Amino acid sequence: MSRKIAVLTSGGDAPGMNAAIRAVARCGIAKGWEIVGVSQGFAGLVNGEFLPLAARDVGGLLAKGGTMLGSARCPEFSKDDVREKALRNLNRAGISSLVVIGGNGSQTGGAALNDMGFPTLGVASTIDNDLVGSEITIGVDTALNIALEAIDRLRVTAASHQRGFMVEVMGRKCGYLALMAGIAGGAELVLLPEIDFEPAEIAEAIHDAYRRGKSHAMVVVAEGAKYNAEALVRHFKTQSTGFELRATILGHVQRGGVPTAYDRLLATRLGAGAVDALDKGISGVVVGMNQGVVSTTPYAEIVGRTKGISPDLYQLAHVLSR
Repeated sequence: MSRKIAVLTSGGDAPGMNAAIRAVARCGIAKGWEIVGVSQGFAGLVNGEFLPLAARDVGGLLAKGGTMLGSARCPEFSKDDVREKALRNLNRAGISSLVVIGGNGSQTGGAALNDMGFPTLGVASTIDNDLVGSEITIGVDTALNIALEAIDRLRVTAASHQRGFMVEVMGRKCGYLALMAGIAGGAELVLLPEIDFEPAEIAEAIHDAYRRGKSHAMVVVAEGAKYNAEALVRHFKTQSTGFELRATILGHVQRGGVPTAYDRLLATRLGAGAVDALDKGISGVVVGMNQGVVSTTPYAEIVGRTKGISPDLYQLAHVLSR
């Protein structure tokens, strides 16, 4: 049966989004469907910015970061009249279903459309890895490897100068990226939004590393932690830790670059899973990866919730820092 499916990317870009767009387009075309892309996320829905996606239109995307469709924040999409306008545009264009590639905010918007009667489903994509319904989300692996490369490089200069570095990584209010980067990068400390701490505790831990004869100290700080990297470095200017401290904020560099093989494969599988779900008449879900299997989780179990970190992994990071 001929169908017309729209796909959009929303929220922060994540390496691998293009691979997901490609999978949705080509898997849909293989079923005889017409595929259209929506420019600039939900803002594009509101403005009726649709473009046809043929097989060749999505060629050469696997190695490209970002999103070919563009992404934009659209806070006004929370208003009923704005969503109604988006629905009118979808219906006028003859679109029967919508695939939303993005994180928590994006899936909240998708759930709202689905609740209004328009068949919508999501694909789990955010470097923060805070989205319920998928053990790992598109973009996480690439962002983690970028952070790890930075930590490895900083350790070289830190050891050469007997310095400590506060390395701030992205993740909003979720400490997953910081925790994984800290473990993989051999950090002396990992500071997370989920774990309360005071500067005095951090100073003592860094000083302890100095007393134990370490040549440097590497502290990974999640951007949503109680104190950010720059604030901690300023604070410790008046308190001895043994090491001269510097702050390095990785910021949006973690979103860019070439997607890793893992992110390309994950995005491809989730994009194909979205098409399979629509083919079975399934909507109102987010397609994610759980225990190595592509699966779906209802919007009702996702919206308004975020994943936490593993206490066991946090404890492991502490033990390994010795």
